[in-house]
Amino acid sequence: MNIEVKTWGLSPDGKEIKLYTMTNGNGIQVQLCDIGAGIVSILTPDRNGKMDDIVLGYPDPLSYYGDGPCAGKVPGRFANRIAGGRFKIDETEYQLDLNTGDGKHHLHGGRIGFANQKWASRIEGESVVFTYLSADGEAGYPGELVAKARYTLNDENELNLRLGAWTTATTVVNLTNHTYFNLKGEGQGDILDHQLQLNASRWLPATEELITTGEIAPVAGTPMDFTEGKRIGRDIREPFPALVNGKGYDSCWVLDNLGKDKLNLAATLSHEGTGRMVQLYTTQPGVQVYTGNWLSGCPQGKNGHVYHDYEGVALECQALPDAPNKPNFPNTFLRPGEEYKEIIIFKFSTI
Repeated sequence: MNIEVKTWGLSPDGKEIKLYTMTNGNGIQVQLCDIGAGIVSILTPDRNGKMDDIVLGYPDPLSYYGDGPCAGKVPGRFANRIAGGRFKIDETEYQLDLNTGDGKHHLHGGRIGFANQKWASRIEGESVVFTYLSADGEAGYPGELVAKARYTLNDENELNLRLGAWTTATTVVNLTNHTYFNLKGEGQGDILDHQLQLNASRWLPATEELITTGEIAPVAGTPMDFTEGKRIGRDIREPFPALVNGKGYDSCWVLDNLGKDKLNLAATLSHEGTGRMVQLYTTQPGVQVYTGNWLSGCPQGKNGHVYHDYEGVALECQALPDAPNKPNFPNTFLRPGEEYKEIIIFKFSTI
């Protein structure tokens, strides 16, 4: 596996932004950048060997700052939504940035968040490692937190992402990766013809403002059922509350066969026309599926492409949304002396 690094540009405050290119022995190529420890591009072959970039992104580093879609990046300190931006630790209530739901709720770490920060980066063996130091009180979170994202590409065509964090005071943590996939190639139309299968027989209903209610509901008999696999677009226009409120899929599924530190198949995404397939394995308890329902108006994409709604699907392996306020959800509190560690693996192949 080969790794190259170059200067891609400068941050708004004049700091060097690095672009890393990882290439495995089969010619699969992954590009990463310092902004949000983000995935910039992934080149994989179709069933005929034609290489295409299968993730959405931008041609320049400055477009990655403050983009609404959070393309390719690691959001945090807590990915997804926290109701009212509030939670308690030992009866002390903390108020976070409010940046979604007309200023009522907290999303992806707030107005700035980890995704819009420059992370420190380095090559370490056959991996690219990103680290970010989040100050005590940043976006309202308690404790100084060190976050780490390690990417490794192997010759089994797996991109392995290991996420870690350590804190000086009890806090909450939920890290994920927010890459948008289009297996036809970025900028090549919508993803409604993609086939999606989820290893999840339960999902999380939410309010009109997409705040989880605390209920863990069966998917059987609803448009949220992907247990056998189906086209993403098959039921997306159904008058089902979650689909109406989100203008498409923007919900979290609870993965089956969970176990502490157990690596679990979460999702399989494929496209019949190109034969491309990506499978996601994770130690996380949930996967948020977002079908790019509000992509229109984001920064111009690579190769001059203008992205429209539904042109990418994000499969975000993560903790359950609003877990700090839902005692029945798996724990997301991190205490001094503990290590947060989760794994996400993207495995590329063809059918």
